[in-house]
This record gives sequence, C-alpha cells and structure tokens, in this order.
Amino acid sequence: MGVAERKEREKELRRSAIVDAAEKVFFARGLDNATMDEVAETAELSKGTLYLYFKNKNELLHAIVGRGLEILYKNFQEAVDTDESGIEKVKAIGAAYYEFFQNEPRHYALMFHQEALPMDPQQMMENPNFARCHDLGNKIFALIQDVVRQGIGDGSMNPGLDPVKVSLVLWSHSAGVLHLLQSKQILVENMFQVSPKELMDYSTTLVMSYLENHEKGKE
Repeated sequence: MGVAERKEREKELRRSAIVDAAEKVFFARGLDNATMDEVAETAELSKGTLYLYFKNKNELLHAIVGRGLEILYKNFQEAVDTDESGIEKVKAIGAAYYEFFQNEPRHYALMFHQEALPMDPQQMMENPNFARCHDLGNKIFALIQDVVRQGIGDGSMNPGLDPVKVSLVLWSHSAGVLHLLQSKQILVENMFQVSPKELMDYSTTLVMSYLENHEKGKE
C-alpha cells in the first residue's frame, strides 16, 4: 500500500470514528441538544480536527442518516429477493420498513428529521454526505418502482397503476403511519386499544386492497 493510499485509508477510518461518536451523542442527547464540542470530546479529537471533516451538525446528521439508509436499502433488497409476485414483494417491503422502524428507531427518527429540513438542492448536492443520502434515496425509490412494474407485468397488481405515483404514495403513506406511531404510540395503544403491529397491518391491508388486481383469475 502506497503512502497516498495509506493516508486516504487513515482519513476514512477517522471519518468513520467521528460518525460513530456523533451517533452516540445524537442518540443520547437528541439532535437539538447535541453539540459539536460533545462530538469532538467523544471522538477524542480537538474541535479543529473535527471541523476538518464535518463543518456543522447538519453534515454529521446526513452522515448518520446515510448509514440508516444503507441498512434500509439492504433490508429492502433482501425483502424482494424472492420468486414472489409483485404484490407480495410490495407487502414484503412494507414489512421490512416496519422492521427497520422497530429495530432502528433512532436512525428512523433522524431520517424523519432530515427529510423535514429545508434545503437548497444545489448546496446540498455539494455536500458529499447529503449526496450519499440522495443517491441511496433514489436507489430505494427505484427499487419500489421496479417492484410495482413487476406487479403490473405479472398481473398481480392493477394494470392502470402509475409506478412513480404508486411509489410516492406508498412512501408517504408508510412514513405517515410510522411517524404517528413514533410520536403518538402511547395514545394509539391506550386510547384506541390498537397495537403498532395491528395498525401497520391494517394500513397495509387497505393499500393492498386497492393495488391488487382483483380481476386476475376471473377469466
């Protein structure tokens, strides 16, 4: 390994260690209360060194969200790596999303926060951490569209569906239900006697009832 390669590897290891430290601080303190000073202290670095890698908390936020999106994308890929019909793969994606929400609640919370941030697309794309999130988001969205197209092609989903619009609705609908559970879970359980799993399953049933091709097999 040459000198330049070794230095680049050391730089990447340092960057990864900083993101590890930021996760500990952000997860423990919350995004609003976390400070760059705390991240530097946790990473055992000077604040000046920290700023060489990340200019502000938003850059660290996007680096952490990128990790969450990598997990989510991998889970979605595994969910659809079957011989099932398109409609069944859509259900599998929904189940994988709920599993991610259950297993990675802190990543999910930061992902939801990041999506709500106002952004200048040009400035954001100049930030490699956001660019990584943007790329992973596009891959996830493309995967969902491909599954919808498969469902239309294999006849398990309504032939008149628009894959792009369906993917947008699936994303926004699922995110809305999960955000309700994240912020109002105690209310949902105690006042309405509905468990998180019951609500998610019912939500999936409602959506699938519209997407499914009920005419298949009647010919």
